[in-house]
Amino acid sequence: MSPTGSIALVTNAGYTDHSLMVIDSATGRVLQTIRAQGGGGGGWWDSSSGHPTGYYVGIAFSPDGKRAWTSDGAGSALHTYTISGATVSEGSRILLADNGGNQNVYPAGIAVAAGGSRLFVAGNLVDTLYVVDPHTGKVVGTVPTGHLPYGVALNRTGTRAFVSNWGAGTVTVVDTSTLGVVSTVHTGTHPSAVVTSPVRDETYVANADSDTVTVLDGAGTVLRSIDLRPYSGAPIGASPDALTVSPDGRTLFVANANDDDVAVVQVAPAGATDSDRVLGLIPTGWYPSGVAIDAAGKTLFVTNMKGLGAGPNLDEKTYWPARMRGTLSRIPVPSSTRLKSYTSQVRANNRFDVLPTVPRDSVIPSGPGDTSPITHVIYVMKENRTYDQVLGDLDRGNGDPALTIFGEDVTPNQHELARRFVTFDNFYADAEVSADGWSWSNGAYANTYIQRNWPIDYNGYQRPYDFGGFGDPETAGLPGQDPGKDFLWDRLAHAGISYRNFGFFVDNPVDLQPSIPGLIGHTDPLFPGWDLRTSDQVRIDRWLQVFDGYVHSGQMPAMQFVYLPSDHTYGTTPKARKPSAYVADNDLALGRLVQAVSQSPFWASTAIFAVEDDAQDGPDHVDGHRSIAFAISPYTQRGIVDSTFYSTVSVLHTMELLLGVRPMSQFDAAATPVAAAFGNTPNLRPYTAITPGVALTATNTASSPMAAESLTIDFSKPDLIPMDLMNEIVWKSVRGADSEVPATVHAPQMAKRRSAR
Repeated sequence: MSPTGSIALVTNAGYTDHSLMVIDSATGRVLQTIRAQGGGGGGWWDSSSGHPTGYYVGIAFSPDGKRAWTSDGAGSALHTYTISGATVSEGSRILLADNGGNQNVYPAGIAVAAGGSRLFVAGNLVDTLYVVDPHTGKVVGTVPTGHLPYGVALNRTGTRAFVSNWGAGTVTVVDTSTLGVVSTVHTGTHPSAVVTSPVRDETYVANADSDTVTVLDGAGTVLRSIDLRPYSGAPIGASPDALTVSPDGRTLFVANANDDDVAVVQVAPAGATDSDRVLGLIPTGWYPSGVAIDAAGKTLFVTNMKGLGAGPNLDEKTYWPARMRGTLSRIPVPSSTRLKSYTSQVRANNRFDVLPTVPRDSVIPSGPGDTSPITHVIYVMKENRTYDQVLGDLDRGNGDPALTIFGEDVTPNQHELARRFVTFDNFYADAEVSADGWSWSNGAYANTYIQRNWPIDYNGYQRPYDFGGFGDPETAGLPGQDPGKDFLWDRLAHAGISYRNFGFFVDNPVDLQPSIPGLIGHTDPLFPGWDLRTSDQVRIDRWLQVFDGYVHSGQMPAMQFVYLPSDHTYGTTPKARKPSAYVADNDLALGRLVQAVSQSPFWASTAIFAVEDDAQDGPDHVDGHRSIAFAISPYTQRGIVDSTFYSTVSVLHTMELLLGVRPMSQFDAAATPVAAAFGNTPNLRPYTAITPGVALTATNTASSPMAAESLTIDFSKPDLIPMDLMNEIVWKSVRGADSEVPATVHAPQMAKRRSAR
């Protein structure tokens, strides 16, 4: 928000269309849009300088409101602006590193000294605070910080800079005159936003994975902590990631990204130690990521990173996560009466007060400690498919056959499993892509580091792929209050429950991730992890070897994690297997697993759950997140359609109840278990795998549809591909180079979708 109160600035820094928007604060109207120079997918480039360019976290005005700066993450630079009235003009960028994005400084938060004489900028990827003279455009000093510095704030006198270290759980306190580190202060997990009170020497730090705000005094001493958990004993999940303070300093507003609300906090009187009080919650759009207040203290401005969601994706050429658009909410600061009503709405939205229950006579336990005839769980994770892409042609449920790419000839086992057991036609992946999908699928939560950074990584804006356990063990991309130790297997280990991992979080050959210690010593070293050159038949052959040992010994781990990634496909890369071959390979592997279990002594006591880590790669007439899920057990062999609203965390909650472990986040705690799919009487009929009607080894040729485009794509890493092209490649390689979704399908499906919703 401008110091003058007339305009607000919003940076769009997602998958594409990086820009700065100038907003009329009185009307909410977009007055001006300044787009990143250059253009095109896979990152943006300033043709005049040859440097990449974009936007990132970090906006600041000069105290007089006549200048402004924003962070250019990809370009390792600052965008500069002059402001006349409501008109914003961009000037020359300030480079923080001579070779721009190649050094990956990735500037984030910006703080401005009194008079605008100095800028203090967090160098996110180089663990450095940059001090910049905005008049000369020169870096005049650097200070080492903790890992992944995010936000910067100055105390009221300007003598101290507070830098939140996203990847370290600390704040670095810097003397602004000597540029020396005064102290390193411990906060909660993954501190992000930081803001200073306008009227007293207090600084507030949002701890995104502790659901707290740490309060520091002007020297950097911890005064107290504000608890943002929505109910007593709540697991993490609120994800506070943005802060603003009312002009009188009495109220702190905290955007809780994952709870879709803004907490209104009455700040404790000066000298108090523990009397901050959450007065209530204001509902927002999806994933509030920024919050500001006008100079009069009357109106809140909230950016909602995911806006109103995805909706249907009827276009096979469109990468639907790129279609999710942010929104800006203008919210009058509520009266106490209105705030009470708002709070009730938030609590209802998030089901804080009515956690799900299971019928007493269900084979799914109602809580940890209850018994069940199901004592073994096998969790299968696959890659990237929507419901309509695979099961749209099923003879039951809410499918659209016109959108089916991998029909029953390619996926006969998935079709038969859906028919014979349970068809879930209202199941959704909680994730948008694999970067957050692995955290959602295994930790019931994807944190702010992942949510803010995967879109820019996926489209080439110079970010590393270090999400959810891949890469640096100290990355902020590990979910949970104890990063790296808050996955489902960690819950099992803590409870003394046996488990074995086949392929989760490993490559081929197996390379255990030090960032995920809970899988070390529990992972099969001969089961290939991520590697699209390896068939799922090879994987299932190895799993069957181990499973035969379980059968002969009469003992099997209570939980198994089995990764079958071939349905990701290799596109139309010349000489690689065709997409249909990959998906058929995956389908048969799942069928063989179910066959083996159903013909073994463990069948009566086993439930198999299979999900996609996300649904990013395909069309669906209901929603881009709608995906495939299976619950396979003698107790689900009922041939029913269960249209209950479920998502990834519903499956996690069900497995937790069966295994007797507590939820990992607010999301699995609130998720409806898939209990309606389970009956009380087992049907022990065994399953026999079906051979797909397409060749599992058929390969692409240089003349296959869109092969030339495929040659420009690196398929060796999960999802690091231009997905707007990927969907078209997969569709045309299966349906033919000239195929299109029939236009006549679209209008009837609109009516069908409204009825279903």
